[in-house]
Amino acid sequence: MMAENILEVYELTKMYNHFTALDHISITIEKGAVYGLIGQNGAGKSTLMKLISDLAHPSSGSFKLFGHAPNDDPYVYRRVGVLIENSGLYPSLNAFDNMKMKSLAMGCFNRAKILDLLALCGLKDCGSKLTKNFSMGMKQRLGIAMALLNDPEFLILDEPTNGLDPQGILEIRNLLIKLNREQGLTLLISSHILEELSKIATHYAIIKNGRLVECLTSDELFEKCKDCLEIHVDDSSKAVLCLEQQCGVINYNVLAKNVIHIYDHYDKPEIIVKELVMRDVLVYNITMNKLSLEDYYLKKCGDEDVD
Repeated sequence: MMAENILEVYELTKMYNHFTALDHISITIEKGAVYGLIGQNGAGKSTLMKLISDLAHPSSGSFKLFGHAPNDDPYVYRRVGVLIENSGLYPSLNAFDNMKMKSLAMGCFNRAKILDLLALCGLKDCGSKLTKNFSMGMKQRLGIAMALLNDPEFLILDEPTNGLDPQGILEIRNLLIKLNREQGLTLLISSHILEELSKIATHYAIIKNGRLVECLTSDELFEKCKDCLEIHVDDSSKAVLCLEQQCGVINYNVLAKNVIHIYDHYDKPEIIVKELVMRDVLVYNITMNKLSLEDYYLKKCGDEDVD
């Protein structure tokens, strides 16, 4: 039995004058997935989310939600919840009244439902506390609760853990796991905290400069995050020359502070060290490492700031 596709994106492109923010992106998200978008600042993650949330319009390409083109069936957005950039909270209102205001605007006010959503998002005890006095984590959880008012099947979240302390990140993670595993929601999440994303995502899309670098499942990522040999040297340029010419290494990544990750021939560290030393490269440290999600991202996209 074939899985149901929640989102199908075909060659989606967004131009701002002569700047290409999104360049022919194609992805498919199946029902029940937690899909993580990875990319540096300005990669195009937020742009993609805005396009599929009807907050911006594509220059070319198309997409379907639940098998329907939104232009042909705009009611399909009733099945989508969105939290992008900010949740539009009223700072002088409490959590319940914020939820009430939005539900009235949507024509779906239900007191019991609001109380249930606040409880689901860990906000049932915040009482009359005004949102201007909320922590960042509380504001994010309230934003997610508001995105759930229309009983969505697909939830789009742009940087839901941005600016949170470790406790706030843990609370959001547990909430998202509950929404996915217990409530059955499909999630599309962007995050610059890649290790945190790796704890909940089932699929990933890596985007660089508006282009899709790679799509893969968490199982495929696990397979690709193989052991690597990490060496600390005094001169990475000289070391790289030796690795390529004397050791036959072609798959490596030079990190900051003369640290090199070697992804092939790592099972022969003694030979690599011997060759480096023979060519006057000082080796300060050598260890076997398992690639993290961030390591893999850097391997694919280079050493850039991740958003």
